[in-house]
Amino acid sequence: MTTPNTSHADKVAYPRREFVMLFTSTPRGARLARLLVGERLAAWGHPYRSPVHDTFSLITGELCVNAVQHGHVPGRDFHVQLTETAGVLRIEVTDTRTERRPDHASRPTAPPPDSETGRGLLLIESLATRWGVTPRAGAPGKTIWAEL
Repeated sequence: MTTPNTSHADKVAYPRREFVMLFTSTPRGARLARLLVGERLAAWGHPYRSPVHDTFSLITGELCVNAVQHGHVPGRDFHVQLTETAGVLRIEVTDTRTERRPDHASRPTAPPPDSETGRGLLLIESLATRWGVTPRAGAPGKTIWAEL
């Protein structure tokens, strides 16, 4: 329903697409989350090997691996929500560990050159348009999100 004073642009409805799923807090769960998000992106018109698909799949993979490595609580899964609204893709990865929270206010720092880990948030910061951390609503934990 529109009001008489709305413009044509206000009447155009952008479709909202959403994919939501729980995954086990294991490397296999993180891999499955990345693959299913990639499949959903392709179904939404972002084909495999396109810049948007590849970039967002990489961001998703990093967030999911971080949830498994740094947000794991035994017996608890992590939650993934992918949305697309008005051309903005947003991924939210929620885990159940409150105390291991990245500091979004300060820029992620590079690990020592010989380190095999520690570059995930640097990648996310350089690839995403925006990213951040919010407390998990209604339960212990945190949500790390990124947009493209």
